[in-house]
This record gives sequence, C-alpha cells and structure tokens, in this order.
Amino acid sequence: MSVEGWNTVLVLGGIRSGKSEFAESLVADAPTVRYVATSAAADPDDTEWATRLAAHRARRPGSWTTEETADDPRRLADVLASAGPNETLLVDDLGGWVTVLLDPAHQPADDVATITELADAVRASEARIVLVSPEVGLSLVPTTPLGRAFADALGAANRAVADACDAVALVVAGQPAWLKPSAPLPPVDVPTRAAPADGTDGAVPAAAATVPADGPLPEVLTPTVPPAPRTPAGTTWTTPTMALPVVATGLVIQPGMELPMPDEYAGPQAVQRLGTLDLPRAGLGVLERVVEFAAATQGTPTPTPWTDVRVLLLHGDHTGGVAAGAPVGESTRLARQARAGRGALARLAAENGAGLQVVDAPPAAPIEHGPALDADTVESALRYGWRLAEEAAEAGVRLLVLGACGAGAEAAAAAVLVATAGAEAPTVLGRVHTADGEIDDAAWMVRCATVRDALHRTRRSPRDAKDILAELGGGDVAVACGVLLGATARRVPVLLDGPVGLAAGMVARDLAGQARHWCLLVDHGGHPAVRLAADVLGLTPLLDLRLDLGEGANALAALPLLRSVLALAGSLPAHPQHGGPDDDGDSDLPADAAATVPDAEPETAAPVAAGDGAGQPDVTPEFAEPTPAGPGPTTTAPADAGPEPDPSGRRAG
Repeated sequence: MSVEGWNTVLVLGGIRSGKSEFAESLVADAPTVRYVATSAAADPDDTEWATRLAAHRARRPGSWTTEETADDPRRLADVLASAGPNETLLVDDLGGWVTVLLDPAHQPADDVATITELADAVRASEARIVLVSPEVGLSLVPTTPLGRAFADALGAANRAVADACDAVALVVAGQPAWLKPSAPLPPVDVPTRAAPADGTDGAVPAAAATVPADGPLPEVLTPTVPPAPRTPAGTTWTTPTMALPVVATGLVIQPGMELPMPDEYAGPQAVQRLGTLDLPRAGLGVLERVVEFAAATQGTPTPTPWTDVRVLLLHGDHTGGVAAGAPVGESTRLARQARAGRGALARLAAENGAGLQVVDAPPAAPIEHGPALDADTVESALRYGWRLAEEAAEAGVRLLVLGACGAGAEAAAAAVLVATAGAEAPTVLGRVHTADGEIDDAAWMVRCATVRDALHRTRRSPRDAKDILAELGGGDVAVACGVLLGATARRVPVLLDGPVGLAAGMVARDLAGQARHWCLLVDHGGHPAVRLAADVLGLTPLLDLRLDLGEGANALAALPLLRSVLALAGSLPAHPQHGGPDDDGDSDLPADAAATVPDAEPETAAPVAAGDGAGQPDVTPEFAEPTPAGPGPTTTAPADAGPEPDPSGRRAG
C-alpha cells in the first residue's frame, strides 16, 4: 500500500472526484483490509443516499471487514491507535466523521481536542492507514451557521491529519496529485551515509560501487602475537573438491550448485570415541557438538584444534532508514581501527594468533526507495567473496571467522531475514543504542518502518537469492554469501557471528544447500535476527553468553574454549575399561580385559541354570560376579542342600 515509501496517506477530493476509488486502489494489494465507516445511518426515506452507500459496499472485496464508528466519534482514534503493524485500514470518510462530531446528540464535546486526538492516533499508529476526506477549502463559504461550522471543523481536521500523515494526495476529476511529498525523499534526521572520520564528505566514487571479481584482494594483517604452528604432521585434511580458482574456471554462481558436504561418518565416530575417553561424568556436555563439527569438516574421527584462523571483517555501509541512529563515521572508524591493529577485534585476533583481513564491500543505496545494488554488482560481490575464501584456503587457513561493521548492516540483514523467513520487522530488529549506551526507540521505529516499506516495495519482486541480495541485502551480505560458498567449495569451516553472517547463510542456502553444514554459531548474542536465522538454518548456538563485542569479536572471544575442547578430545587417553592405562600408568590392558575384574575367580562360579527347568541345558554366563567385600552369599550357584527346583517354574509361597 505504501506510496514511495510512505504508509499513512490522506486522500482529499471534491464531490464525485474519484477520491474513494483512488484510496481503495492504494490498498488493493493488501491481503486483508479493515474498512472503517464513519458516517451515520442514512434516512430510510433517502433512497438516493442509500444507493450511494450500496455502491460503496459493492466495490469492497470479500476479504475486507467493515467497522463502524458513527456511534462515538472519539472511537476512531482508539481504532487507529490500537491497530497492529500488520493491519491495513481504510477510513472513509472524515466528512462523515465531522458530521457526527457536530451532531448535538454527541454534545457537549470539545471538537478541537477530539481532532487533536485523531491526528495523534494517526501519527502514532503502527498500521498502514489511508484516510479519505472532502476538500472544503476550494468551495464557497456556506451561508448557514451550521454549514460554516462544518467547513471550519472539517478544514481543521484535514490540516491536522495531513500534518500527521506521511503523504497527502488531492484527487481532481479522477486524477491524483501528490501534495506531500512532492517527490520521494528520505526520512528527516536519518543519516543517508556514514561519513569517514577524516573529515571528507564521504562521497563514494563511481568505481567503488562494484567489486572487481579479478582485482587485488585486501591485505592480510599480521597480529602482534605470533600465530600458532600449523597443523601437526600426520593429520590428514580432506582434499578440496574445487582446487581451481573460481574466476579462472568461469564458474557461474547460481542456484542448485553441487558443493561438498562434511564427512557424514567422521562426526558420529568422533562422538562415539568421546564415550571411551577418560572424562568424568557428562564430560564435554553440549560442547561435544564442537568435536562432531570439527571431525566432520576435517574428515577424521580425531580432529585437531584450529591453528590457522583468519577473520574477515566486511565493511560496507547502508544508506537510508536502515542506518537510523548509527553514529556518523563510526563504521569507518572501526574499520580503520582494525587495520591499525587496535580495538577489540584486532586484540582478540592477536591473542588467538589469527590473521585479520578488512574487506571493503560496495555501499548500499536506501532500500526503501529502490534496490540496494544492481545485478552486476551483486554478481561481482559474490565472486569476490568466493575468491576471499579461496585465497584463505590456499594460504593454509583452516577456519574462517565472519564479521561485519557497516552502518545499517544489522537492519539490512534483518530485511533479508524478513524476506527469506517470513518474519515481521519488529520481531527481528534489535534495539538501537546511542553512543552513550541509551536506547534510541525513535531510530528503532525508523528502521522498522524502512524494512516494512522495502518489503512492500518488493512485494511483487522475485524472491530468488540474487534478487534478495540486490533489493535488500547490499554489498556486505553479498560478499559474505560468496565467502560461505567459496569456503564450502574448499571445505573450510566458518564461524558465524552476527546478523550479517546469518543473513548470508539464509541466502547461500538457496544457492547451495550444503553451505550451512560448514557453519558453526558460537553465541547468538541476544540478537533476535540471529535467533531466527539460526533456527531456520538448524544452527544451534553453542553458548548463551550474550556477548556484544561486535561481529567477529564475539566468536574470537569464545575460540579459546573451542580449541581447548578439541585439544582435550584429541589428547586424553581412553578410560581403563576401554583399553586405556590404569592409575599406575601401566600399559594398556588387552582388548578383552574389560570383560573381567582381576579379583574375580570365574572357575569357582557355578553355572546359572537357564530355561524353564524342564530339561533345558544350562548356559554359562560370559561374566563372573566378584567376591563380595561384606557379608552375603559368595556364589550365585544354588545351595547344595537346597530343595530341588520346582518343575513348574513357580516359587514356593
């Protein structure tokens, strides 16, 4: 229903101008519409007016519902204020509402206060609303006091509601003319871009709008702490299935690609092996999934800790309403800080011996007014991300960590999730915080409205993976999607961290379903978009620490724990019952030693009778009971002097 991104509309027009038909056309695409009728019941003797009302009703689709507010004009404000964000309301019209408002039966009433309440309800409502009203400012001044009172009240109502609405249209002879806005404009007080911290205007050159698929890759920074040694000799890594560079082979990234899957046997075997290790009680708990994931992606039941790790920090700003509340220049500062080896991400990368690669992604246009990227830029961004993963695999990287720091990136990722998972924008958009740590609800509402407008703008667009990246995702999500696909092709696992990586996972799922099996989510961070995407992709977060250090830094903070788990799983010996050394450090027991206990004397244990006692042969058990330490029988055999067993098999009472 939105008109150029605006969602509350006042439609003005004269008598028989076609204003009602035009208003109905604005909501024609809505699945359900609540039609709010404001006029009082007509005089039974006025057949002409009854015919007009019947024509109005006949135009309404069967899916519409009708609600009348003529009995109490104040109730219209309550109806608008209580409507939900997924509702569409058509109010027809304010002329009938003012007529009831001036009716002596509803007096005494403060007309000005009631009109103010209506305007406030329109301004605060979360629903999509179209209001119809007669334009009385172009007519002659009425000659009667009641006529002048009606014109004054309706003119005041039109002005108040027009000020509260996002858009106003005037219909003349069936032709609409937009009075507000005269042209599509971005919302006021919303940063259209994040300016660099160096004081420049931040203008993006035309060449920066696309990522060259065959251009140079960003520099891989070396942390201050020396990286850990490479994989120990003897560890077998599965050979990549796509060893040739994607650009050289001319591979087309498209839906239905057949990429490798992790080893389906190594993961369960690794978990089974954990049950034989010398671990107390529940052992690793839910972190067994780390061992299973590492075993499957490394192709061995005895995985080793990830020693060669690289962090990819995607820096791509989004303009328009999705960046509402984002400090100007903050994302550029974070990217520059990471390049200089400062900040939380660089420090954690150094502590983990991980490489850090800051990747500049194409900036995205406002999604409420048009596509974020063009099709060629999406294709280049996908191939660019694939090349980043390929280069990492060629350099010996065994684990990628994906993060992002662009302005508006979270809201753009939420838009992708709304489009791919069918959610509502308010349920997946996290709270917006100011630089002082305070919650900015106004910016959050702007982001919600922007995502809602973008989804409505693309309601008839295809929902293919590349279309979603072009319309809603932007450069960082597109590059991240290419990274996931390239890492899958080269059998490199990826730690996801934050909405951008999860949104890329949702899109990559439609291009190659195998990609999600190479992804691991450490912590959801309390972000609703991450929770939703993880549930759809089947990625259960390992931890619930609610870390909020920034995308990429959260995963790095938990990486030492994951490495410790893999080190334990690979270095601990088997339990003595499963052939491991005993407490004295003796050599491993024979494979069948666990079936007996040294103190037991199998030769003194009499066989246990089996069968029903009717001539069935005795069966010697495969084990022997140990000698009890305290009082009690020393054998499981029946007493020699005892009575003969009852042939019927019943015990004596």
